[in-house]
Amino acid sequence: TSCRASLTLLIEYIILLMFFPTVIYSLNYIYTALSKPLELPGIHEFTAMGLMNNKQIDYYDSVSKKKIPKQDWMKDKLPADYWEKGTQSRKSKEQWFKVNVNILMERMMHNSTGEGPHLQFHGCEIDQQPDNTLKFIKGTDQYSYDGDDFLSFDDATMQWVAPVDQAQLTKRKWDGVQILNQYTKGYLEKECVDWLSKFMEYEDKEFSRPDSPPKVYAFAKKAKTSTGVLPNDDETYQIRMSVQIPEADKETYECYVDHRTLKEPIVEKWGEVCSVGSVVIGAVIAIIVVLIFVLVVLFVLHRRGTIGRS
Repeated sequence: TSCRASLTLLIEYIILLMFFPTVIYSLNYIYTALSKPLELPGIHEFTAMGLMNNKQIDYYDSVSKKKIPKQDWMKDKLPADYWEKGTQSRKSKEQWFKVNVNILMERMMHNSTGEGPHLQFHGCEIDQQPDNTLKFIKGTDQYSYDGDDFLSFDDATMQWVAPVDQAQLTKRKWDGVQILNQYTKGYLEKECVDWLSKFMEYEDKEFSRPDSPPKVYAFAKKAKTSTGVLPNDDETYQIRMSVQIPEADKETYECYVDHRTLKEPIVEKWGEVCSVGSVVIGAVIAIIVVLIFVLVVLFVLHRRGTIGRS
């Protein structure tokens, strides 16, 4: 039993690391503007935040007027001028939203209250190949007005897509500035990917420190089990899987681990001898015990007259 448990634990660890290279990595930025301030705590007229792999990495709002890091590695690895330039960029974005939201409100006053949130969502997604190169998957740049889709960028055609009639004027205007569309495509496919790659490298170095939280945990089996990727409390993940290896074939199996945090792949051979015979004997004994118990119960019930009489 301990032999099989050890094999299962090893397979769980390997599957955990093998699954990570297949996930999608992303870097996205979300800008949210309100046409007028709301008297609610934590709700600001303009907010902006960066998300890497759905974890917040930076933040800005119209009250603090300052772009700040939300991860320790962002604070440690990026120089002060990065945050100063980022603050100025967010201030410019805040002013841009204020001007354009007012223009849209005048254009769409008869169709919308304009009081809902106005958003821009843009970013990129990549996949890491076996040779550790990064493959661009898709880029996103889309706007919503009053909570509804308004305009989105088609990275393949380098054209803006207008799902509503009110967005047609903006679409024609932006499509008429070809250099703007070229810049948008270049940002999504190159600049965004470069920043994501750099941020991932910073994060890997942070988690590879000796005092960093471990990336793999082993848990005792409980009454309830779950499959699939599960979150840990330190922003890592776990997955549990197992395989049954025939006794005659165990020497032909090896475990190959390749993960972006490893300098080189890990190859482990399963050399411990697991006795299948002991498992079979244990199962036979358990069946015999159950049969004896059933026979004893039937005998007692027969003696008491509970069964065997018409």
